[in-house]
Amino acid sequence: MEYLYWTLTLLLLLVGAVGSVVPLLPGTTLMFAGVILQRLLLPATITWTAVFWIGAVWVFSLAVDLICTLVGTRLFGGSKWGMTGATGGALVGMFFSLPALIFGTMFGAIAAEKIFGRRTDRDALRSGVGATLGFLAGTFARAICALLMIALFAYAVITAAPPR
Repeated sequence: MEYLYWTLTLLLLLVGAVGSVVPLLPGTTLMFAGVILQRLLLPATITWTAVFWIGAVWVFSLAVDLICTLVGTRLFGGSKWGMTGATGGALVGMFFSLPALIFGTMFGAIAAEKIFGRRTDRDALRSGVGATLGFLAGTFARAICALLMIALFAYAVITAAPPR
């Protein structure tokens, strides 16, 4: 049974790591679910302290993902319309492919700035570029968080006291 638990945990960690950069997969959330599962099914392999720190990285990854796109849009002069359009474009694009997700973020911000924000072409384009750069920064940060979660998990398992 222990092999089944380990297989399930490692599968969740692997799929979650891929999901941290691929749309439609709740990346770090799957990874944290794998850590919780490991703690509940095989308590001797990981401590609650390790689960806490991995959970802290998980919460940070969720926050940084949202904040990066918003900050990127704002830094390039985007308005609330640009941020809303970027989010809408990302939601539509994620159902197609990774390039569609990236371009959806950009085109959503541009369209919303032009239609609702009544911005010039140049300002709308700047907002779209900012939203895209923010989205890419968020994806990069999420991938770093996923790697950190894997490293913390591996460290916790390796340094766990052997069962008596």
